[in-house]
Amino acid sequence: MSYTALYRKFRPQEFEDVKGQEHIVTTLKNQLKADRIGHAYLFCGTRGTGKTTIAKIFAKAVNCEHPRDGSPCGECASCRAIAAGNSMNVIEIDAASNNGVDNIRQIREEVEYRPTEGKYKVYIIDEVHMLSIGAFNALLKTLEEPPSYVIFILATTEAHKIPITILSRCQRYDFRRISIDTIAARLTELTEKEQVPAEEKAIRYIAKAADGSMRDALSLLDQCIAFYLGQELTYDKVLETLGAVDTEVFSRLLRQILDKNVARAVGIIDEMVIEGRELGQFVNDFTWYLRNLMLVQSSDDMEDVLDISTENLALLKEEASLVDAQILMRYIRIFSELGSQIKYASQKRILIEIAVIKLCKPEMEKDYTSLVERIDSLEKKLEKGVIAALPGSARQGGAAVNPDESAVSQEPKAELPRAIPDDIKQIMANWAGILSQLPGVTRGYLKKAVPSLGANDTLLLAFDDENAYSYINENRSGCQDAFKEAVAERLGKQVEILVKLNDTGLPGAEAYPDLRRYIQFDIEEEDF
Repeated sequence: MSYTALYRKFRPQEFEDVKGQEHIVTTLKNQLKADRIGHAYLFCGTRGTGKTTIAKIFAKAVNCEHPRDGSPCGECASCRAIAAGNSMNVIEIDAASNNGVDNIRQIREEVEYRPTEGKYKVYIIDEVHMLSIGAFNALLKTLEEPPSYVIFILATTEAHKIPITILSRCQRYDFRRISIDTIAARLTELTEKEQVPAEEKAIRYIAKAADGSMRDALSLLDQCIAFYLGQELTYDKVLETLGAVDTEVFSRLLRQILDKNVARAVGIIDEMVIEGRELGQFVNDFTWYLRNLMLVQSSDDMEDVLDISTENLALLKEEASLVDAQILMRYIRIFSELGSQIKYASQKRILIEIAVIKLCKPEMEKDYTSLVERIDSLEKKLEKGVIAALPGSARQGGAAVNPDESAVSQEPKAELPRAIPDDIKQIMANWAGILSQLPGVTRGYLKKAVPSLGANDTLLLAFDDENAYSYINENRSGCQDAFKEAVAERLGKQVEILVKLNDTGLPGAEAYPDLRRYIQFDIEEEDF
């Protein structure tokens, strides 16, 4: 006999076997016992939470010859036929592949005939949101006034795609994600039945990886058992099978990021690639790990929310004390964005390495949260006695003082500008007013420039943005001419400009002296 997958072998056959959906089971059983059965039901929820399973149990219960406390007996001819898939009274339709008007018209023709045996005809339409608009309209009349012996059960993972006219004619039941405890208890029960020894830690990891889906949990368990057939299922073996990463790796990675050690942080990524870990899963798990750190920071009573052991909680608290909350939120933002990008990426490793480098080097970003981390990094350097070298030599009392190079971190800085010509000073004093006279696109790109002093005392416009550089440099739409005309109109003199793309590897404001910072008089501000 061929092997049967665990999720099929142990599919619940009566309401009492369903786990994690007690609120729905209780309501349906009460309807059956009180004979208050509706004509249309809508089952909503994520995959693997029991929508189709409960629909089949309900179909058996309404046709059962000897129901017990609202549940089907499982022994009568009707129950056995439905369980075997041979019943003419239960019609399952996959709306993903039968989503046209003709398919629904066929249902409308069939419902005219009473069931040959049993009380009800039950139509279970799975993934009902896949029906076309025409099909929904064809179904509408039948849902509104169905024969007394017909029940419709519509199942979907995307209820928001169903027309309101359909929703208003159904009793809606929302299936919840199943808790880790409930899934773990069910997996433990099934491993005992299958006589597969398994560590509790391994079972809980599978339950967590299932993300609220019992079917996913059973499929993952099946995969792990098959990989280590005849052996005890340990935590390490589960990680190996699923390509997952232990939290100890996350801890090492976080500490290297906090130390700004790019080489070692990227080295940890390299280790995972060599070991064959699934990189998409790593991104999700590391984001989850950072989220746990943030929760530990926010409150001391997080044991129940985090669902981790006391030992791991102690480690989390230790690491949470090492990182500022604002910095942690930046890490979570970067990896959350990475999670959405990496799903369909062909070069996952490169994307992860770029994200890790961003975490190590906050100067690569210019948003507020990275600024907090840059200040924090600078404060730590100052605490260690490491300061950034001033441009040129420091001077005390008119004498040049060259600091000991072993104690000074040399970083390339923009040199102070030479004596600024008067006409350039006037341009900078009227910079905002000059830009206000320009067309919108030209003005927007010039606002991205760092105005500096070029060769032969010309006005240098340095750009970090390659698009802005190309637009201005190529004089598109006469943008350079318009700028020169605005200067001439405002100051009564001509100006020569030099346009340059910043290729120094530093932000433009650091690579080139920004003249707006060195001119010591008020800049004219105009609204534009």
